[in-house]
Amino acid sequence: MTKRLFYLAVGIGLGAVIARRLTRAASRLTPRGLADQTRMGWRGLEDAIRAFVDDVKAAMAERETELREALTEEGTRGEEPWSQRR
Repeated sequence: MTKRLFYLAVGIGLGAVIARRLTRAASRLTPRGLADQTRMGWRGLEDAIRAFVDDVKAAMAERETELREALTEEGTRGEEPWSQRR
């Protein structure tokens, strides 16, 4: 009798887990679920693009600093050559 109750409980537990997973899978295939997945995908892409842009801006600022230092070292009489163009 104890063995039967154990297997009944295991069966009920597995049935609940399987039913929940099937419900989640079915909800992902509804129009709202597909829209949510698409929205989350775009958010991930947006975050990746923002991170890339931030990295590029940081690299540009670093390179600009390097170029300014190089021009100042090679500049004539300590003047900044780019300031004469303004």
